[in-house]
Amino acid sequence: MNHDIEALHAAIDEVLAGHRDGFRHIVREYGLGVRGFIASQLYHLDDVDDLAQDVFLAAFEALGSYRKGDDFGAWIRGIARNKVKMYFRTRMRRENAMERFRSEVSEVVEADLEKASLAVEDEQLARLLHCISKLPDKMRRIIQGGLEGQKAQALAEAMESSVAVVYVTNHRAHKLLRECMQRKVA
Repeated sequence: MNHDIEALHAAIDEVLAGHRDGFRHIVREYGLGVRGFIASQLYHLDDVDDLAQDVFLAAFEALGSYRKGDDFGAWIRGIARNKVKMYFRTRMRRENAMERFRSEVSEVVEADLEKASLAVEDEQLARLLHCISKLPDKMRRIIQGGLEGQKAQALAEAMESSVAVVYVTNHRAHKLLRECMQRKVA
């Protein structure tokens, strides 16, 4: 029997005799392996330490069922495997419950949200039209042409101007519209 196994069995005997401090040796010896196994199974690494703690708590409580001839590492990994399975089952139940909750809430508030959204859109559209009406004539014509889908070249020809002037004027008009919309909000 090698020294590590003898130390493990001594620690187990100590814990089973009521001396809980002996379990520290087991945690020190197997903690990294258990955490590594759990981390290899989970998507959310934030849960590794909590799950490892659950594994060691379960191992502490079930230590009397460990048979000294068995591989302790395999025994504790079996506990870890069961805890990981329970973790996924619990997580799936929780996610399914949250999805049902979201769906139910969505059904309840969907009509109200739609009304509120339409009211905001109507208010913003009215504000935008007001701001457009305040623009100088040339800018208003360029904005209107853009809204109607006219190309810059066609606007330039209709206004007897250059395409560059249409672009610059359009840019300035958009800046004025943004400022007007922000003033109305504030």
